[in-house]
Amino acid sequence: MTTPGRTPAPYASGGGGANLADILERVLDKGVVIAGDIRINLLDIELLTIKLRLVVASVERAEEMGIDWWRHDPALSSHARRDSLASENEELRRRLAELEERTA
Repeated sequence: MTTPGRTPAPYASGGGGANLADILERVLDKGVVIAGDIRINLLDIELLTIKLRLVVASVERAEEMGIDWWRHDPALSSHARRDSLASENEELRRRLAELEERTA
């Protein structure tokens, strides 16, 4: 039982254990990879395979590992969205020019 104004023992920031913020900081700093496969078989016939791969890391650590897909995903990056629209616009202009040459 706790007294008013006092934090319960499991959440106390006392001497021995690491708190959640410390653990999260360590995980993001080092990175964690979780991998697993789920297979569903029926009479030795594979019906479904799901491969799960999860990487938990800070942005800086992910970039050190060569992971930077969010920079090029138009759904996540406004810069990538602009680049995507610019390349699509360029492709459409090229195709329009080809069509105009054929009809001329």
